[in-house]
Amino acid sequence: MEEGGQSDGLVVDSSTSSPGHNAAAVVAGESIEAVDEGLPDDLPSLDSSTVEQLSEGLISHYLPNLQNSKVALQELTQNQVVLLDTLEQEISKFRECNSILDINVLFSEAKYYHNKLVNIRKDMILLHEKSSKLKKRALKLQQKKQEENLKQEQQRERELEREKQLTAQPAKRT
Repeated sequence: MEEGGQSDGLVVDSSTSSPGHNAAAVVAGESIEAVDEGLPDDLPSLDSSTVEQLSEGLISHYLPNLQNSKVALQELTQNQVVLLDTLEQEISKFRECNSILDINVLFSEAKYYHNKLVNIRKDMILLHEKSSKLKKRALKLQQKKQEENLKQEQQRERELEREKQLTAQPAKRT
């Protein structure tokens, strides 16, 4: 903008400017003081067509970048959704791995207890064999004892018989 001249359809009248106040600008023959209400002192007032043109220029300047940003954000959102799905799948895989580890722990415990049962069974078989041997031995000892007792009894009977025979018998008189 040039003072006292015209730039982009804006006419500025520098005759009414004072220090600390903006120059009153006349655009398309209208007084700006009526439009100037509510605007800061350092901004020149513009008519609605200028505002519309500036708005369209601003929009046309930034809209392609904003649309590109919107497309990029949509792509990022889609990628984020894909990443979240992938993350969910990975989490489920880790959970499966943990459950597999739990299953492995259960299998190792089952193997441990199976081995323990096998050892107990072996011990029981050994104890059964030992008890069977002890029963046979006890039976043999009992039979031996009975045979000895029988022999002793027979020996006593023989001794008693012998004593009877050795005892003097009175002779029979005929």
